[in-house]
Amino acid sequence: MNVGHLYAVLAALLFGAYLVLYKRYFGTYPTMPYMVGVYGSALAWYLPIGVITWPDGRALAGTVTSPEALGALVAAALLTGVAVAVSLLAVNRGEVSYVAPLNKLVPLFVLPIEVLALGQHLGPLQVVGVLVATAGVYLANYHSGALLAPFRRALTYPPAQLALFGAALFGVVDVTKRVLLQELALPVPLVVWLGLLGILAVSLPLGRRRFDALPRRAYPGIVAMGLLVAVVNHTTALAFQTIPASVASPIINAQAVVAVVLGGLLLDEGRSRSASPPASSRRWASASSRSPDAL
Repeated sequence: MNVGHLYAVLAALLFGAYLVLYKRYFGTYPTMPYMVGVYGSALAWYLPIGVITWPDGRALAGTVTSPEALGALVAAALLTGVAVAVSLLAVNRGEVSYVAPLNKLVPLFVLPIEVLALGQHLGPLQVVGVLVATAGVYLANYHSGALLAPFRRALTYPPAQLALFGAALFGVVDVTKRVLLQELALPVPLVVWLGLLGILAVSLPLGRRRFDALPRRAYPGIVAMGLLVAVVNHTTALAFQTIPASVASPIINAQAVVAVVLGGLLLDEGRSRSASPPASSRRWASASSRSPDAL
């Protein structure tokens, strides 16, 4: 185990805690205004972090040396914004202990992309890791009845659909980050800062119209969550800088385990549901009748 693995483990712990904190303290607020506040705060928090960790001798003007690198950087930033928005909507509308594991099946998408697009060698341990992760999510959501019931539910329950779509988007983002940080050797602060900026750019057009829906008492907590987001993103980038995406992604997305454990302890999300949809699906049904601005 090298330092990249340690960064990935730390990112998993922090990400899992973030999901549960969001669900407990901010899950009742509109998603897009929340994102504007958190990622605007994260950008401000990350400015001193980026300055302190900027590589010695690297001039800002010389970090992006080709139009292809610039295009990949901008595309990754915007795609990150879409992936985060979709994933937060999934957590907001469903039980975090159910949708978080589905949203963290990112390695299922990372591995084939990295193998086909970058020629990454797929070792036996990585294959076993993906199979274990998939089996774990299946067993966590199987209660009784037909063996394929959990798959049918994941494909028909709207929060689960959002979670899986977010996982696919994050798969593309993770591989792109690996290319930016390893093949193109871009500085970690640049990739992280533009990633945060991309998320803000995606959420701002929708979130600014509903920002008054956030009560003033929530502002300090949102600013604090912004600091957590800044630290988590920096730690994640350090992991992708040092180890392959197909190795980093399964470790980082073990955040689902943290979310499930903390969700059961702090949110009282029991795992004794029957095969019928949970109460959160009824909440989705009523919420889905509202306009997009109400999200």
